[in-house]
Amino acid sequence: QVRLAESGGGLVQPGGSLRLSCALSRLPFSIYFMGWFRQAPGKDRKFVAAVSRSGGSTNFADSVKGRFTVSRDSAKNTVYLQMNSLKPEDTAVYYCAADRTYWDPSKSADPNRYDYWGQGTQITVSA
Repeated sequence: QVRLAESGGGLVQPGGSLRLSCALSRLPFSIYFMGWFRQAPGKDRKFVAAVSRSGGSTNFADSVKGRFTVSRDSAKNTVYLQMNSLKPEDTAVYYCAADRTYWDPSKSADPNRYDYWGQGTQITVSA
């Protein structure tokens, strides 16, 4: 059974940083491009970031550009979301997802493309 496991969530003060990890098991990591989404209470799930299979191409939501970075480590079958300068509006449950179709940055924000999802990890940004 394919499993994506997020970790690294928690409580952080505004302006702080966190790094989320997402480990993919039971499937070849290299054939999937990876995405991050988030869902705040009472709101729809929204795209945050995505990274290509090689890690050489990325895409970000406008709301996180310049603050978040995304990377992947093939040796560890893990994708990371580094979040800096966090704001209260970043508070949400963050999910990672895997997609094995073709990489197109302009389409990586569509949650319907993704084949597998993690269980989510809570990020709370509050003083």
